[in-house]
Amino acid sequence: MDCYTANWNPLGDSAFYRKYELYSMDWDLKEELKDCLVAAAPYGGPIALLRNHWRKEKAASVRPVLEIYSASGILLASLLWKSGRVVSLGWSAEEELLCVQEDGAVLVYGLHGDFRRHFSMGNEVLQNRVLDARIFHTEFGSGVAILTGAYRFTLSANVGDLKLRRMPEVPGLQSAPSCWTTLCHDRVPHILLAVGPDLYILDHATCSTVTPAGLAPGVSSFLQMAVSFTYRHLALFTDTGSIWMGTASLKEKLCEFNCNIRAPPKQMVWCSRPRSKERAVVVAWERRLMVVGNAPESIQFVLDEDSYLVPELDGVRIFSRTTHEFLHEVPVASEEIFKIASMAPGALLLEAQKEYEKESQKADEYLREIQELGQLTQAVQQCIEAAGHEHQPDMQKSLLRAASFGKCFLDRFPPDSFVHMCQDLRVLNAVRDYHIGIPLTYSQYKQLTIQVLLDRLVLRRLYPLAIQICEYLRLPEVQGVSRILAHWACYKVQQKDVSDEDVARAINQKLGDTPGVSYSDIAARAYGCGRTELAIKLLEYEPRSGEQVPLLLKMKRSKLALSKAIESGDTDLVFTVLLHLKNELNRGDFFMTLRNQPMALSLYRQFCKHQELDTLKDLYNQDDNHQELGSFHIRASYAAEERIEGRVAALQTAADAFYKAKNEFAAKATEDQMKLLRLQRRLQDELGGQFLDLPLHDTVTTLILGGHNKRAEQLARDFRIPDKRLWWLKLTALADLEDWEELEKFSKSKKSPIGYLPFVEICMKQHNKYEAKKYASRVGPEQKVKALLLVGDVAQAADVAIEHRNEAELSLVLSHCTGATDGATAEKIQRARAQAQKK
Repeated sequence: MDCYTANWNPLGDSAFYRKYELYSMDWDLKEELKDCLVAAAPYGGPIALLRNHWRKEKAASVRPVLEIYSASGILLASLLWKSGRVVSLGWSAEEELLCVQEDGAVLVYGLHGDFRRHFSMGNEVLQNRVLDARIFHTEFGSGVAILTGAYRFTLSANVGDLKLRRMPEVPGLQSAPSCWTTLCHDRVPHILLAVGPDLYILDHATCSTVTPAGLAPGVSSFLQMAVSFTYRHLALFTDTGSIWMGTASLKEKLCEFNCNIRAPPKQMVWCSRPRSKERAVVVAWERRLMVVGNAPESIQFVLDEDSYLVPELDGVRIFSRTTHEFLHEVPVASEEIFKIASMAPGALLLEAQKEYEKESQKADEYLREIQELGQLTQAVQQCIEAAGHEHQPDMQKSLLRAASFGKCFLDRFPPDSFVHMCQDLRVLNAVRDYHIGIPLTYSQYKQLTIQVLLDRLVLRRLYPLAIQICEYLRLPEVQGVSRILAHWACYKVQQKDVSDEDVARAINQKLGDTPGVSYSDIAARAYGCGRTELAIKLLEYEPRSGEQVPLLLKMKRSKLALSKAIESGDTDLVFTVLLHLKNELNRGDFFMTLRNQPMALSLYRQFCKHQELDTLKDLYNQDDNHQELGSFHIRASYAAEERIEGRVAALQTAADAFYKAKNEFAAKATEDQMKLLRLQRRLQDELGGQFLDLPLHDTVTTLILGGHNKRAEQLARDFRIPDKRLWWLKLTALADLEDWEELEKFSKSKKSPIGYLPFVEICMKQHNKYEAKKYASRVGPEQKVKALLLVGDVAQAADVAIEHRNEAELSLVLSHCTGATDGATAEKIQRARAQAQKK
C-alpha cells in the first residue's frame, strides 16, 4: 500500500496529484518537439507534428513533413506539405486536423492524412496575413480564431457551418498582444487579450477593459493565459511571477500563487477533475513542470526532455520523445482506499479480501468491523468507483475482487454498478492497448459516450475491435454492428486495387441482409470514388427501389433507373424518373425510350393529359394512334378553342383521325356535331338566345319552347331524330309551357307513335286532370285501366277491367279502392272474380 502511493504528491492538505506513464513512445522523432508545430486532440486523441517547419537554417528545397501519430506513437499518416506556410495546427471535435495557413486558408485533413476540404477566413485575413491562430471547442462545434497582421481578430464559432465574425478593434493597439485566448460566455465566443497591464474582452459588438478581481499590484504585463477545459475558469501568468486563478468572467478570484519565476512559461494548462472543489494549473518551462493551486506550496517535476501538455477533462497528458504520461488529481475513492493508515470502509474491505485469499482469520475481523459500522455497502461502492479510476488492470482486478467479496455479505446490493464497471473497464483496457492508442480515463469515457468511442475506432479503421465491443456490450444492431459494417463497406469500396466484382461480393457476404445497413449509401460512396460500375453492382443488393433510383439518376444511368422504378410498382418513383429523362434526353430519344416501357408510357400519357397536352399529341402522332389522336382533338376543341370556327376545324381534324383509325361511327358522330354547331350558330344569330353547345335534344326543346315548331321539326328531320323521340320532346315542352291548346292540336295532327298514356301522365304531372281526361279516353285498351286510374276514375277502370276479365287489372283497380267511396266498386270486383271462378 505504501509503495502504491509513492508517486502521490500532496497539494495542500486536501488533494493529491499523481503522474503515471501511459505509453513508452516509439515514434523515432528526428527533431525536438520545440522545432515542430504540435497539436494533440483531447480525449486520448491523435498527435499531429509538422516537422521542418520552415526553419531558416533549412534549405529552401526541403519541404515540411506533416505526420499524424496515435497517442502511443504509432504512425498513422505522413505526407509532404505542398501548400502555404502553416501558422497553427488544431484538432476538431470530429478528430479532423485543421491547418491554418498564413494566407488565411484552413485546410482540413482526416486522421489518415486524407484531404477533406478547405475554407478561407476572409479577404481581410488574406490581405493582412495571419500572425496567430487558435482552435477552440464549444457546444456548437469546433471554431477558429485568427489574429491578423493588422492586429484585428476574426473568428468562426463552427467550422462545419462557417460564419465569419470580425471582432471589434482594440483602441490604440499598435503591436501584437502579449498573450490571448478564446472564452465562451453565455454560449457566445469572446476573445480575451493582454496588452501591457491591461486586459480586453472582445465580443461581437464591443471592446471592453476588464480587471481581474483581487490581482496583486505591480503587474506590468501578462505573459501567458489559460482557460479551463470547460471554459469556466481562467489562469493568468504575470511578469511578476504570480499566477492568478479565477472564474472566466474575471469577477471572482479563486487563489493566487507566486512561483518566483519571471520567465514566461512555454505552456500553461488547467488540471482539474469533474465535480472536484480543487483547482490547479500546470505550468511548463523548458525543463521544469509545476503544479500550483490554492496551497502555499507547489508540486514540481523535472522534465528530462522537451515536453508538450495536452489539457483533458480530468487531468493533463504530457508527452515527449520517449514517454507519454498522465497527471491528474487522485480521485476521492482512490484516496480513501489507498491513503496511508486509511480506515475507510473501502480500505478495510480491500484488506479483508487480501487476507481471505491468504486464508487468514483477519479477513473475518475486517469484515466484522465494517459490518458493525454499517458501512459494507459504502465499502463495495468505494471499491467499484476506485477500480474505474485505476489505469493498471492488476489494480482494477484487485479492487473488483474486493467489491465482489463484499457483495457476498449483502442481501440486496444491486449488481448493475458492478457489472457495468466490469464492462466499461474491459472496453477501456482494450482501447488503451499500445496498438490502439486511445488512453481514455473512465471520466473521459463517460463524457465521450460509447457511440462516439465507436465512431473513433471506425475512424481509425479498427473495425474488428469496434464490432467486438458492440457484441460484448450487446448494443442494438442498428446502433452497433450494422453501423460499423456500413462504415467498413464504405472504406472497402475505396480499395481500388481490388476488382469491382470482388469488392461487391465481399461486401454482400459480410453484410447480407443486416438490418440498418443501406447498400445505397455504400454505392454512393463508391460512385464518389469514381467506381460507377461497383456502385451499380452494390445497388443490386439494395431492396428498396426508392433508394436505388435517385443514385442511378445521379450516375446518369437513367434507363436502368426507369426499369428499377417500374419493377417497384411505385408510380411516384416512375414519374420522378420520367421527368428526369425528359430533361436529360432529346424528344426523339425520350419517346423511343417510352415505347420500350409500356407502363411508363401509360403513366406519362396520364401526366400529359393534365400537364402537357402538346406532348400528348406528339406521342399519339409518333405511335400513329389515330383513335386517341381523334379523342385528343375533340377534347382540345372544347378546352382550348373559344371561336366556333376553331372548334369546327379541330372537330374536322378529329373526324379525319377517326377515319384513319377506321372508326366510322366516331367519325360520323363528329361530323354530326360539326353540323349541329354550325346550325346552332345560325339559330343563335337569327333567333337570339343561347343555342351553342346545347345537346341535340335540348336544341329541339329550346326551339319548341320558343314557339319555333317548324324549325324544331326540320332539325329533327335533318338529324334523323325518330318520331317517338320527337313526340316525347314536343309533349314535354308543350306541357312545360302549359300550352294545352297546342298540345291538343299536336295530339290530333296524326296518330301518336308513343300512344296516349304519356299525354295522360304528363298532364297529371302538371296537375291538370281536366286535360288528362281528354286523352284517357283515347288510350288503347291494353293501357286503358292505368290511364283511368291516373285520372282518378276508379269505377270506370273497374268496368273496363271486368270487361277485359284480366286478373292483374282487377287486382290493380282493387288496390286503388279506398274507404267507403269505393266500397261498391270493390264489391263489384269481388263479385266479378267469384263469377269467373265458377265458370
